[in-house]
Amino acid sequence: MATGPPATTLLTRQRVPHTLHRYDVPADTPDYGRVVAEALGVPAAQVFKTLVADVDGQLTVAIVPVTGDLDLKALATATGGKRATLADRARAERATGYVRGGISPLGQRRRLPTVLDASAVSFDRIYVSAGRRGLQVALAPTDLRRLTDALLAPIARLDS
Repeated sequence: MATGPPATTLLTRQRVPHTLHRYDVPADTPDYGRVVAEALGVPAAQVFKTLVADVDGQLTVAIVPVTGDLDLKALATATGGKRATLADRARAERATGYVRGGISPLGQRRRLPTVLDASAVSFDRIYVSAGRRGLQVALAPTDLRRLTDALLAPIARLDS
């Protein structure tokens, strides 16, 4: 029986090929995502952050590379909504069952509509939170899409 965060339990139960990667980066580190990528020894464009947004009153998960920011207008458009804002921290934590800094797109308490940035498919594997601060999981973006029923859309404003 698998133990650990719900994200890793789900991956094990579904027999999805994945690897876990620990890192030690203080949560208040500037440019946190890039520093995590450096600690993992992988290109920053391959590391994705999980954000929870409110699209017209509906909580929605957005998964975007740490090399950019979530384009809220693009997220709203991708989901057929009119307006998106980042969700209140407490509301996001209650809905997902994870704490900020450790929200995984996998194994959430409540399954939320999910949108994965289109750049993910340019990689064989991407890194997302495994459900705990200091723990990332690497998996194929196709497996992530299947397990979250994610829509694929260009929702990131990437740094140049």
